[in-house]
Amino acid sequence: MGLGSFAYNLVLLLHIVCVIVGFGGVILNGVYASRAQQLPPEQNLAVMEVNSFVSMKVAEIFIYLVPIFGFGLVSMSDGAYGWGDLWVWLSIVIYVISLGVSHGLLMPTVKKMLDLQRGMVAAGPPSAGPPPEVAQLQAMGKRIGGTSMLLHLSLVVILILMIWKPT
Repeated sequence: MGLGSFAYNLVLLLHIVCVIVGFGGVILNGVYASRAQQLPPEQNLAVMEVNSFVSMKVAEIFIYLVPIFGFGLVSMSDGAYGWGDLWVWLSIVIYVISLGVSHGLLMPTVKKMLDLQRGMVAAGPPSAGPPPEVAQLQAMGKRIGGTSMLLHLSLVVILILMIWKPT
C-alpha cells in the first residue's frame, strides 16, 4: 500500500474527518456553557443537555475512532512511520492520558452539574435571592474550564506532533 496509495489516503481522510467531528464537537463547549449562563434556568438546562448529548454521545464516538485510523496509517505507511517514532508514541500517550482526564474529571463534573441544574429547574424559582446551588455551579464551571483548557492544550500538542513529526 504505502504513502500516497488510494487506501492510505482514504484512511487518512477518515482519520482527519474523525478529528474534525470528534474534537470539533467538543472544543467549543465552553462557549456554549458561557452563553447558556445568560439564559433563564430552563433554557440554560436545555442548552447544556443538548451540548452534553452531542459531546458524550456523538463526538465521543469519533474521538475513539481517531487512533484506530491513526494506527491504520502507521501500519499502512510501509515503514515510513514506526511505532518507535517519538511523535507516534508520544501522541498515543497524550491521547490516553487525555481520555483518562476526560472520563475521570471532566465528564463526572459535567454530569453532576446537569443533575444540579435539573434539580434547580424542578424546584422552580427561588423565593428570595439566588439559590445556594448557583455557587456550586460556578465552582464546577471553573473546574470544568480548567480541565477543558488542559485537554485543549493536549490536543494542540498532539497536532504539533502530527504536523512536524519529530523523530
